[in-house]
Amino acid sequence: MRIAGMTAVVTGAGSGLGAATARHLSSQGAQVACLDRSVEAAEEVARHINGIAIAADVSDPVAVEAAFSRAEAEYGVPRIVVSCAGVGTASRILPRDGALTIDAFEHTLRVNLLGTYTVMNIAARAMAAAEPVDPDGARGVIINTASVAYEDGQIGQAAYAASKGGVASMTLPAARELARVGIRVMTIAPGLFETAMSAGLPDDVRADILKNVPFPSRMGLPEEYAQLVEQIVENSMLNGTVIRLDAAARMPIK
Repeated sequence: MRIAGMTAVVTGAGSGLGAATARHLSSQGAQVACLDRSVEAAEEVARHINGIAIAADVSDPVAVEAAFSRAEAEYGVPRIVVSCAGVGTASRILPRDGALTIDAFEHTLRVNLLGTYTVMNIAARAMAAAEPVDPDGARGVIINTASVAYEDGQIGQAAYAASKGGVASMTLPAARELARVGIRVMTIAPGLFETAMSAGLPDDVRADILKNVPFPSRMGLPEEYAQLVEQIVENSMLNGTVIRLDAAARMPIK
């Protein structure tokens, strides 16, 4: 499916992977709606790409519906939807103080997993009601974001790994279901990337992680994530699978 002339919605577009994706899709000719919990951050990105910024917490279905309605009213039916919004909560099952961490677990799943599902649900409904855009009958592409933690989560990442594992696991059944209306579903599982989430890592932790990155032995760039988004949109045979974008890295135990 082509990118030029299409409407794209990117969640978490105010920073990191989402911001890079919004900028890249715009450079390829898409009209981009930048969704973020921080409308100020979204506005900063939207201003540079002549897009629109919409405040939306992905864990709030009402806010997501309103955001998609505005995007469609201004640009037309979103045909490219990329979910980058997420939280990187770290909490142990058995912390030293013995406190329960159930609330942190629930919050992480609500944002990362339920939020991704909510966006996919609302996006699929809009796409399915629209006309196909190419001879294959394609109506749109939904790209979700997991993490390599879904396969090799570290100590303290039980909630994060579970949420990203859920995102990865629903990729194939979602793609199989939505195939009948010409909607592809893919998931990208990034390794360690230069984002606000990784910026807070202590230097020793960052160094330990990079020891496990075979080649290139560095942090990934948000632009490289955005490049893969472009390739997924344009290659119609990419459907129903998870792509690890990690330079062959495997996360250490902690």
